[in-house]
Amino acid sequence: MKVVRLGAPIQRWRDPYHLLLTISWVNFFALVGLLYLAANALFALAYLAGGDGIENAQPGSFLDAFFFSVQTMASIGYGAMYPNTTYANTLVTIEALVGLLGLAMGTGLMFARFARPTARVLFSNVAVIAAQDGVPTLMLRAANQRHNQVLEAQVRMTLVRNVVTRDGEFMRRFYDMRLVRSQTPIFVLTWTAMHPIDEDSPLYGMTPEELEEVEAEIVVTLTGLDETFAQTIHTRHSYIASEIVWNARFADILSRLPDGRRAVDYHRFHEVVPL
Repeated sequence: MKVVRLGAPIQRWRDPYHLLLTISWVNFFALVGLLYLAANALFALAYLAGGDGIENAQPGSFLDAFFFSVQTMASIGYGAMYPNTTYANTLVTIEALVGLLGLAMGTGLMFARFARPTARVLFSNVAVIAAQDGVPTLMLRAANQRHNQVLEAQVRMTLVRNVVTRDGEFMRRFYDMRLVRSQTPIFVLTWTAMHPIDEDSPLYGMTPEELEEVEAEIVVTLTGLDETFAQTIHTRHSYIASEIVWNARFADILSRLPDGRRAVDYHRFHEVVPL
């Protein structure tokens, strides 16, 4: 569900920690590299402002001052160049502290990005509606893409639709959708979530055209405990009216191998069979 916030100021830079955790890896490394180069360039200019404070460096050479700053910030140790004035030594002291703080922050951010629990759950491209035990039922598939178990997994389904109240006020309302089974002790392979469309269902009596008219959207959320990380993971998916196939079932993906083991054919995971 994409929302455009008109009139709201962009405040992502006011929350840098959240920004650095949510941007892509490419942007993260690009930003870190840019900050690293900028910091060394600023210190290089500061060294040049102090005159000839770096021994064996060419006077006024920005490159020599820049590479001297890199050696100082990274605590590499000096070769031919070293500070020879009080001003330069003072800058070296400040830059060494900045380098230690930057290394600690960079290491912490890298660990936080790697250690953040994420869910690799595959949802079917479409949801289907077909009779189940004589009752029209909305069904969708989910699969655990990792080779581990998600414990105490819970799935929740919500209908979001446009509503005009009796007072003529337009609203976007949420309706909880009861499931045949909303939780499972172990989520290993696949899970078909089923919502019976009976008298208590918010979809009762609605047609595909009516779902399109009210801009209906089925929002699915799944949470559970990842046994590998021992942390709670969560994911979500949504289906608009055009992604709901009526009078169809999902293709069977479970089979048994000659040696007796069960097999799941993920090549047919999104396949539906019209009735």
